[in-house]
Amino acid sequence: MDSSEKDIFYMRKALELARCAYDAGDTPIGAVLVYEDRIIGSGYNKRNALKSPLMHAEIEAIREGAAVIGDWRLEDTTMYITLEPCPMCAGAIVQARIPRVVVGAMNPKAGCAGSVINLLQMQGFNHRAELVTGVLEEESAELLRSFFGRLREQDRINRQEGTENSE
Repeated sequence: MDSSEKDIFYMRKALELARCAYDAGDTPIGAVLVYEDRIIGSGYNKRNALKSPLMHAEIEAIREGAAVIGDWRLEDTTMYITLEPCPMCAGAIVQARIPRVVVGAMNPKAGCAGSVINLLQMQGFNHRAELVTGVLEEESAELLRSFFGRLREQDRINRQEGTENSE
C-alpha cells in the first residue's frame, strides 16, 4: 500500500470509531494511532458519556499508544483523526512528539491544525508535525452534520413538547 492508500485505510478505522461515539450520543469523532503499520491506540469522544471535557478521541488514542510503546514519546507514529483537533488535543499531539497527523474534516470554529490556529506546526515549538488534511473529508463531515442535525431535531421536539405540556 502506498501512503495515500494507508491514509484512507486508517481513516476508515477512525470513522468506525466516530460512529461508536455517534451511536452513544456523543460528538462523532474518532482517532487511531498507528505504529509500524498497526493500530496501537484508538479512541472516540466520550465527553457526554463520562461527563468529562478530557475524554476526546485523540487523548484516548495517545494514552493507549503510550502504554503500548512504554514511553510518552510517540515518535514514528501517525495519528488519524476524523475532525481537526481542538487546542487540548493539538497540544497533546505536540507534547507526545507525534510526527504525522492525518485529518478528515476541518473545524473552522475550533480547529488547531490550520483553521483557527495551527499548533501542530508552530515555529516556536520544539516539535512540529507533518499535516495531511482532507482524507475522507466528506464522510467525516457528513457524520458530523447528521449528528448535529439529529440534535437540533431532538431539541425542536423537546421545545414543542414543553410548549404543549405547559398549556
